[in-house]
Amino acid sequence: MQPDVTFHLDMVFRSLPDATLASGICPAMDCLRTPDLIESNDLILTIALSGGCVLRVRGEEIPIGAGTAALTRTTDVSSCSIHSTSNLVNFRFPFDKMAPLITDLDAAVMRPIPVDHEAVRLLVHYASVLNDEDMLTTPEVQSLVSSHLQDLAALAIGATRDAAVLAGGRGVPAARLRAIKADIVKNLTDRQLSIEAVALRHGITPRYVSMLFDGDATTFSEFVLVQRLTRAHRMLVDPRLSDRTVSSVAFEAGFGDLSYFNRAFRGRYGATPSDVRRSAHRENGDS
Repeated sequence: MQPDVTFHLDMVFRSLPDATLASGICPAMDCLRTPDLIESNDLILTIALSGGCVLRVRGEEIPIGAGTAALTRTTDVSSCSIHSTSNLVNFRFPFDKMAPLITDLDAAVMRPIPVDHEAVRLLVHYASVLNDEDMLTTPEVQSLVSSHLQDLAALAIGATRDAAVLAGGRGVPAARLRAIKADIVKNLTDRQLSIEAVALRHGITPRYVSMLFDGDATTFSEFVLVQRLTRAHRMLVDPRLSDRTVSSVAFEAGFGDLSYFNRAFRGRYGATPSDVRRSAHRENGDS
């Protein structure tokens, strides 16, 4: 990198028990791991969401771009050339935790991994959810999330039969549920939002979606309702939206029936939408 070129790195780092995540935007640059920098025995799974890079390890080159990811080891002297601004996600796991989960790990290192693999897609989405600090509040949750990441990474790399069975009952359902919840929140205003439509987008059956929500002690319909009510409440107490009518707030939150909205809102918040708005305005010192 030239000395007169501005260097801007915008990445988020998450450290969990037995897993570390680094994701964000990297500028064009060259990185080198020398023998002096080798201090651990970890596996690194690198995925490019945009742009890409070239890894040089063991005398070989692996391009990582829109179509591939790659696995490397921190015990190897290596270099990485990022030729243009790129959006990268790096997962780092202890070797001794991952090795028993992967079939022929030596062959997997430096082998291109297709990013259209379902486990890679779920892994990337799960990582994006981790930007929410609120979901990592306790050591128990952090350990659980770490095990989910390991499950998905093992599936993406090439899991043993036992590891695949374990992931199918643990990491995969957790990641799918988070992806479905994010889909719902994104499409709350869609009047056609249904369990069938969501299942179709994710390539699974409506019954499987129901089972995922059952495991979370709720239902698809209950989750949608709570998210729409939460959005409506947030809009009603926002002083910047005080000119919106209650009906427009209800419709913008995804409700098609105003009387149903009023009943559901009162049932959840113990007050009418108008009462909640007036109370919020008083607290904000509005007239």
